[in-house]
Amino acid sequence: MTFVDSRPVVRLDEPRTSWLVRRLGPAWPLKALLLGFPLWWALGVASFAFMTAAVAMAVQMYRRGSIRVPAAFGVWLLFLLWMVAGVFVLWAHAPGTIDGGGPIRIIPFLFRVMWYLAITVALLYPLSMSSRILPAMDVARWLAALFVFSVMAGVVGLVLPHFQFTSLAELVVPGARAHGTFLHTMLHPALTTSSDFLGYSQPRPKAPFAYPNAWGNNVGLLLPFFVAAWFKSNKTWQRTSAPLVLGLFLLPVTYSLNRGLWLGILLLAVYAAVALARAGRLAALWTLMVVAIMATAILIASPVWSTIMLRIETPHSNARRGTVAQVVIDTTWQGSPWLGYGTTRKVTGNFASIAGTGSTACHQCSAPPLGTQGFLWRLILTTGFVGTALFGVFMAVQWLMHFRRRDVFSVLGCMCLVSSALFFFVYDSLDSPMFILMLGIGLMNRERLQDEAFKSDSVKLDASAGPRLTGLAR
Repeated sequence: MTFVDSRPVVRLDEPRTSWLVRRLGPAWPLKALLLGFPLWWALGVASFAFMTAAVAMAVQMYRRGSIRVPAAFGVWLLFLLWMVAGVFVLWAHAPGTIDGGGPIRIIPFLFRVMWYLAITVALLYPLSMSSRILPAMDVARWLAALFVFSVMAGVVGLVLPHFQFTSLAELVVPGARAHGTFLHTMLHPALTTSSDFLGYSQPRPKAPFAYPNAWGNNVGLLLPFFVAAWFKSNKTWQRTSAPLVLGLFLLPVTYSLNRGLWLGILLLAVYAAVALARAGRLAALWTLMVVAIMATAILIASPVWSTIMLRIETPHSNARRGTVAQVVIDTTWQGSPWLGYGTTRKVTGNFASIAGTGSTACHQCSAPPLGTQGFLWRLILTTGFVGTALFGVFMAVQWLMHFRRRDVFSVLGCMCLVSSALFFFVYDSLDSPMFILMLGIGLMNRERLQDEAFKSDSVKLDASAGPRLTGLAR
């Protein structure tokens, strides 16, 4: 009698697959982050989910042992070193700001360092994972899913503006349930935040992010990925419902009162039109123009147009933002133009008086900390003009290396770069928006490197085949 061992043969050179890999696939950290974001928001940990996922992604890259880098990565590493060197000026006095700060200044500095490391992982992850393990279109679909959830949360927030609940994180973290604190804002799930600068209370969508401006920044970067993933989807229900999602998107976009987002969407539409024209896709170009005209006509004819015009006529923060930007430039130039000051700084009084401050009657009377009101101004204040130049050079190289390419992910990556260049002036982007931007840059670098490798292999193949073919001819 012969006994046959039916147990599967386990090869020693094949790593064991975990439950997460079997359920979610090899790129499970990124997939769990983006598709599971509604859950992370409900648990109150959405603000920290990107950094947590970055740790798992970094471990994966380390275990794989091979890490490819994008163009000008040396410039990015030099920027990171320059940013870390800001620890030496954390307690330097910045003209016109409050002295002191003590050891507490190290906490926001380290938090910012962690974010820069996280977005570096997001940049390298697509390059270090093959197209077979991490298909680029899968990443686009996951980002599109986050866009759809953000849109739906925005729409529901307009209907139920006061909907909020206590998260698990609030119950666990000490002091997180105190209203008005940083921790409460980060850990407390709420659909909207109300603003009164139009003369009445207006709910502004923010879920699944912490602030309305963060909502606008994120959806502005996610929009191109949604269009690419859903309008070209193999699933009929996604292709047919994509215009409906975009139509619904107009509602929270309007009531978000985010002028930066409005300009960003306009800029993306213009860039898409130019890209389609360069690619010779005239039918798609005409479709885009017709949709844009119809959307504009619908907005003008609808009641939301009055809100748009009122927001345009109520600049609200223009002078304040302009003053912060000017003070940041002057303060950095006068005190520490090379390294900046490492962290944000509190202004003495307000911009009108040394003794001025905010109050319950005028919470906008206090001056915002220098280094807020826009990522560019934070970059200047915290890393100086040298660090800002290094960051700008890296981003400019990405644009110059890819803007002539016509593959989908080079176009998407360049659209992210274009919209981010605008958003950096008005939004504090060093969190999830920068993570999304770096994913886009990583994907378009991988597409370019794969094309270059394919062309190189083709040239080698032609060179090696040439003499044999010539010999056969003789």
